[in-house]
Amino acid sequence: MSDTARPTLGDLALEVRSKNAGPFWVTVELFMRDDAGYAIVADEEFLNESVVARLYDVPADGVQIFRIPSLHVVKISYPRPISQGSLLDRDIHAGQHHVPLAVLVP
Repeated sequence: MSDTARPTLGDLALEVRSKNAGPFWVTVELFMRDDAGYAIVADEEFLNESVVARLYDVPADGVQIFRIPSLHVVKISYPRPISQGSLLDRDIHAGQHHVPLAVLVP
């Protein structure tokens, strides 16, 4: 990050990761460094079901967001657009699905 660039969620987090939550779901987790970072991702006006739906091209009513303040963690689950292991699945472990959230600028 340059001195003039605004920090991304990835810059503010200890870790941003994604993984399978079964063959039809993906889970993304944001492990924030401190209270200030957690306050940003816990803010429902900044990060909500509609934002996740736009980032991942999924229906907003299928997005689930779990905020865990004691751990500074936000966990997001959404339906996979393509079933795990199907012919068009390009990321069978969902290991790269975290990137759109990691580069989001608050």
